[in-house]
Amino acid sequence: MTVSSHSVTTADRVRSDRPSADRTTATSTGGGIVSSGVELDVDEFGPSFGAEIRNTDIASATDDEIKAIRAALIEYKVIVLRDQILDDHQHIDFGRRIGDLTAGHPVWNSGDVPAEVYSLDSADNGFADVWHTDVTFMPSPPLGSILRPVVLPPNGGDTNWADTELAYNSLAEPIRELVDKLYAIHDGDREFGYYLAQRRGGKGNVWDGKEVTELVPVRHPVVRIHPETGRKSLFVNPGFTSHIEGVSEAESRGILDLLYAHMTKPEHIVRHRWRLGDVVLWDNRNTLHYANRDYGTTRRVMHRITMRGDAPVGPQD
Repeated sequence: MTVSSHSVTTADRVRSDRPSADRTTATSTGGGIVSSGVELDVDEFGPSFGAEIRNTDIASATDDEIKAIRAALIEYKVIVLRDQILDDHQHIDFGRRIGDLTAGHPVWNSGDVPAEVYSLDSADNGFADVWHTDVTFMPSPPLGSILRPVVLPPNGGDTNWADTELAYNSLAEPIRELVDKLYAIHDGDREFGYYLAQRRGGKGNVWDGKEVTELVPVRHPVVRIHPETGRKSLFVNPGFTSHIEGVSEAESRGILDLLYAHMTKPEHIVRHRWRLGDVVLWDNRNTLHYANRDYGTTRRVMHRITMRGDAPVGPQD
């Protein structure tokens, strides 16, 4: 999977093969090129996205190292750090250094863990075996997520990520022109509505300053403009997108099926095999992911925190 290894400074994260108009990125606190002078030992997963950052201890990382990790997240979209022995509170502390945190989930009660943690426990239907982008059924989906394993099966349970910016760019131009104009409805009620009503009594968690009491479908552009790079990516997913607005049901299904098949082509995907001590960050604004459910009755527990995002903006907005 890994094809290259090199050290980069945080200013190196914008690759020379990208158009100069795209070279606008941001730090964790605002716009502008980050140049902390910190070098990261980066092992790239492939020519397009995904990387492991080696020899970095996030529990003791300096502010400049955190800026470098944050910059690498924007560049590579999926970042793996190995051998990070964290508890929930250290996990949260690291997340807060990267960005503002949300509740662990808008409606799910993860039990005896901090409010910022979403516990995905296979013993309690904590599966993620459908391609999805996290929490797109809310008006402001997360900027990104940070995931670590707590209990792993002996084998299986890998996670796959697809690069939806790469997928957008590899569409034929007429299809890009079509999807640039479209909006889609995202609906969390199908997945979490019964749980919210029956197991939470209609009282979910606080999200964006409000208690979630119902899951009202939301409208997002099919093509999202990344707020930090200005680049376009596809922003629909099988987990939460219900339909394309303003077209027939058959047309909607046809468009979505085309996009889903294209986004999840092998050349748009990286796959991670988990080990205890792993911490993985991903940009939720231009990726979707899928957790393999291939470990039978053995248990898999993952703890996730999410960073607060903003309302998606498209080419027509």
